[in-house]
Amino acid sequence: MTEAGYEKIIISYKDLDVKLTQKADENIQVLLDNTVLGTKGGMRYQLLNIKDKIAAYRNNIRFVSLYKRDKLTGTIGFCYRKIMTAGNYFHSSYLRYFAFMPIFQAALNSKGFTGRQRPESREETWKDKVLAFFRKPQMLDFPGYEKDEKHVVYAYIESMNERSKNFIQQVGFEHIRTFLTVAFSRFKPVKSGNVSKLQANEVGKMKRLLAEFYRGHSFYSDEFSFCMDKFYVLKEDEEIIAGLSVVPSSFNVVHMPGVWGWIFMRVLPYTPLFRRLFQPEELRFLVFESFCFKEGREKSLEILMESVCAVEGYHLGLTWIDDRSELYDIMRTRINLGALNRMLNAKPGLVYANFINFSDTDKEVFFNRPAFISGFDFT
Repeated sequence: MTEAGYEKIIISYKDLDVKLTQKADENIQVLLDNTVLGTKGGMRYQLLNIKDKIAAYRNNIRFVSLYKRDKLTGTIGFCYRKIMTAGNYFHSSYLRYFAFMPIFQAALNSKGFTGRQRPESREETWKDKVLAFFRKPQMLDFPGYEKDEKHVVYAYIESMNERSKNFIQQVGFEHIRTFLTVAFSRFKPVKSGNVSKLQANEVGKMKRLLAEFYRGHSFYSDEFSFCMDKFYVLKEDEEIIAGLSVVPSSFNVVHMPGVWGWIFMRVLPYTPLFRRLFQPEELRFLVFESFCFKEGREKSLEILMESVCAVEGYHLGLTWIDDRSELYDIMRTRINLGALNRMLNAKPGLVYANFINFSDTDKEVFFNRPAFISGFDFT
């Protein structure tokens, strides 16, 4: 055991070792802290406060890391959770913390490699063993999962990130859904007297309301909705009209492309009003997650978001929503999102998934239902 949890070598080949680690040891933490995310020619950024966010996954995260002569060259995080799809619950692993050095990329994308199942006539290579983690979740020692149960491994990929798309497709993942970034901003947010934090004795009721609200979605989980004691509700006559969870977050924005990118990076931080919304060295924002509102009361969500910004001391909130969902249509047509959303030119994100022990019929529901996108997974 290490301070970060157990660590074991699972594959050794010449001077290469693949290690399975619970949480993040010092080597992994340094690599993640220095990783710039995004795509060449697109927005590039670094996550801040990664250590705290990893800790929130508790015992439900594993890192599969490649070492060359005891030097870390790449890692991938597998985050276990139960997800609800169309009212049914499934085991799943969400892939995040992709941190690849060039040697790692070359090793996994070398000539002749594909993610298809190995023919029985061919001897198993070390790469076959590494990629087995994407097909055999029991190898990750997650609590509560048994061999041969249904399991979905999924990831969010930027639509312009050809390298990640190529890798994930080779491993056998399929494109399921598409989502977009939605930005809510206020220069001077105002709190409504009808907004308050959810009380401890109301959590059970709120979980039921959320499960019903997202019953028609796929990939829904309330894993991070209540973990930080930052779930807010708007009430009228003690009745919950709307609710949402927030996660305080920050990015270091390294690059934004195009004319608008130049304005964001070079102009807005020096204007009195817009600097409240955007400062690239530490872009502070709230992640809005687990929306819920009564039918016909969509505008209450706008009041709630503005109030939460005022209470938490933020001017910007971000969320990610399936672009073919009713919730996205509501956001786009009925909510005054503010100035930044009109200026933001974020590229679509893609949901990719690998289905283990699923029949083709079982998989169809994931293609046909809007995906719930967990904002926490972007922080």
